[in-house]
Amino acid sequence: MLKPTTKEDDYRPAVGIVIFNHKGQVFLGRRARQRGFWVWQFPQGGIDKGETATEAAYRELHEETGLLKKHVKILGEIEPWLYYDLPKEKRKRWRGQKQKWFALRFKGHKKDFDLNIETPPEFSRYEWGHLEDACHLIVPFKRNVYKTIANEFKRFSKP
Repeated sequence: MLKPTTKEDDYRPAVGIVIFNHKGQVFLGRRARQRGFWVWQFPQGGIDKGETATEAAYRELHEETGLLKKHVKILGEIEPWLYYDLPKEKRKRWRGQKQKWFALRFKGHKKDFDLNIETPPEFSRYEWGHLEDACHLIVPFKRNVYKTIANEFKRFSKP
């Protein structure tokens, strides 16, 4: 692969998804094969070449949770890209990610979730929690992004 040549190219384009249930709680996925305290996060992943951010969000939603487009409704999107830098020891090709974030309302049933659609799975289990709690459960290098998400999407936390 070619190395990024500009600052913008140093960041992998990606999407992130906050899934709200009818009570205003959010999906928190426990990352599979991870130990420690900061092992919870929202679904997220890279945007493939030729894919729009919305298409990537639906694909990542399915790959990480088993949910389909029919199980959710888009509530909103954070317009600007949100950036985070990876710790230096975790960097390979990318300095970090630039992400488009979507808020979705879950309108399906518990049985619609299947965390084992992909092998290996992204999440080993999930829980419904409060949006503001996610800021304390995510790895520290993503914390500022999660604070922005919590502020932007708090209006969807009301049942």
